[in-house]
Amino acid sequence: MGPQAVEDENFCLRWNDYEEKYMETFRTLREDEHFADVTLACEGHSVKAHRIILCACSGYFGHILRTINPAQHPVLLLSDVRPTELTALMDFIYFGQVNVTQDSIQSFLKVADKLKIKGLCERAPIQPEPPLHSTITLPVKVILYKAC
Repeated sequence: MGPQAVEDENFCLRWNDYEEKYMETFRTLREDEHFADVTLACEGHSVKAHRIILCACSGYFGHILRTINPAQHPVLLLSDVRPTELTALMDFIYFGQVNVTQDSIQSFLKVADKLKIKGLCERAPIQPEPPLHSTITLPVKVILYKAC
């Protein structure tokens, strides 16, 4: 084997704790608003978040945020979402799990389905769906602020 054969050899470098370290980073980012570049708001409650994480976890947010200039810090007003549901959704997005009470599970899953939250909207129903008259609609109002 000549010198050329050694130069063409490829090596696979793998970070064994890759998934664990990124999960840890997501948990840290949930509490640290330093890099937050979007705000989600409902009923006078707001949560700062990160566009890239929202886009990775939701086709709905990905579609909306793709249309907004990256230099702007949008505020997405979510109607028909309760503050407890918003907090629970953010916990699920950043931590990969959330605890929800039995009496709020159906409304929580409806909101998750409307927002296309990955891991929640592709689920099998836990209980029979409630009647159609309780369907939630989620129009989103976007408010843009210029970056400082």
